Amino acid sequence: MKNKTISSSLEDYLETIYFIYQEKKGIKAVDIARRLGVNKSSVTEALRALSERKLLNYAPYEVITLTREGEKTAKEIALKHKSIFDFLTRILGVETEEAMKNACRVEHVISDDVLNKLITFMEFNREFHCDQHNFIEEFKDYCRNKNL
Repeated sequence: MKNKTISSSLEDYLETIYFIYQEKKGIKAVDIARRLGVNKSSVTEALRALSERKLLNYAPYEVITLTREGEKTAKEIALKHKSIFDFLTRILGVETEEAMKNACRVEHVISDDVLNKLITFMEFNREFHCDQHNFIEEFKDYCRNKNL
């Protein structure tokens, strides 16, 4: 899950753009500003920065579209968020709002290795409904078999 080193803030913009695109198939700066609760000038600055990184196509007053690389990066960010959120709510039992806030924070700093292990843990938990006493050892074996 590598991206062109972009800030946490730009990751949030890219993820938001991706979700708006999924809903509307067309994105305008005003949509992004409303969703993130920021002013239009902040959105414009972020759009320019993402455009410079070739993650989206942007021109003032035009519909914004993601590039192939931008869509790929946005999907990776969204997967991180969803995986962390699912772990916090399903495994740890964290309340939805608290899990959402924390997933937003953690998605920006979690390493690919830790994320992959977290996802693998969730898969393991779903497949084996781990209620046994030796749960941790079984999970370690599962990771070893997946070469993690």
